[in-house]
Amino acid sequence: MASTSWLRYFVEGGFYNPLMAGSIDGTDKIPHDHGIVRAMKAKYKPSPVATGDPDCTIFVGRLDRTTRDEDLLREFGKYGEIEQCRVVRDIVTGLSKGYAFITYKNMDSAELAYRKGHQMCLDGHQLLVDYEVSRNVDGWVPRRSGGGFGGKKESGQLRFGGRDRPFKQPILPGSKPLETIVPEERHHSDDRHASNSKDDADRSRRTERSDHSGRRRESREDRHRDRYRDRHRDGHRDGHRDRHRDRHRRHDSYEERRRERKRRRDRSPEDRGDRRKRSRDAKDENGEQQRREVAEE
Repeated sequence: MASTSWLRYFVEGGFYNPLMAGSIDGTDKIPHDHGIVRAMKAKYKPSPVATGDPDCTIFVGRLDRTTRDEDLLREFGKYGEIEQCRVVRDIVTGLSKGYAFITYKNMDSAELAYRKGHQMCLDGHQLLVDYEVSRNVDGWVPRRSGGGFGGKKESGQLRFGGRDRPFKQPILPGSKPLETIVPEERHHSDDRHASNSKDDADRSRRTERSDHSGRRRESREDRHRDRYRDRHRDGHRDGHRDRHRDRHRRHDSYEERRRERKRRRDRSPEDRGDRRKRSRDAKDENGEQQRREVAEE
């Protein structure tokens, strides 16, 4: 292994540096989140429950909460004789924390489980298999104290250097193209990852897919924005037209009533008297006709 500071520190005689683990290329000089600060101040001691040989112990993460010791013994027992299997559980509730430690009788079995058991599917979960580090790496700080490996992007506290998130070569003047630094095996050299050309091709395809999906997402957002703008504009225009029409209707009704009142005021007294006289004559005629009808009956 090359002796550069940004390579994986999980090696024989290695150490754990939280500041390096918080950087994708291991070159940070200042902690960028509070978890790193906590990890730099933490003092961790391995659990006294861990009694097996650390060189023959593997870490199994991302377990389903219902997975039991018997399930792990059945799946990992095919790689060799198991000396101890322990699913880590909460001391108060007794529920699984989602990871376990498996100790084999010999180192070859642990190495085989490390190579073959990684990304195995168990109870609907894809497992993460790595070596135990709490007793093998000086200065180790677990995830609950701000250290560890991995993490989720949403948390903003990723930790690099582990198997699932290895370091990447820093981009420096005159350096080679960016490549992922894959953790080396401790005992065998025949289990190498794919060549750099294949990694570059895969990375290029992922980039193209990402760009294509980004363009489609932007197109969908533009269409949604246009529909919202048109709908808002049409609704505003219709509402304005309706208010304008109602206002004109109220105005026309008011004008009609005003003209009617004016016509009544403009009538002369003679016209008003004649109209009252005609009304009285009409009433008298109606009364006379009704009396004649009654007399004839």
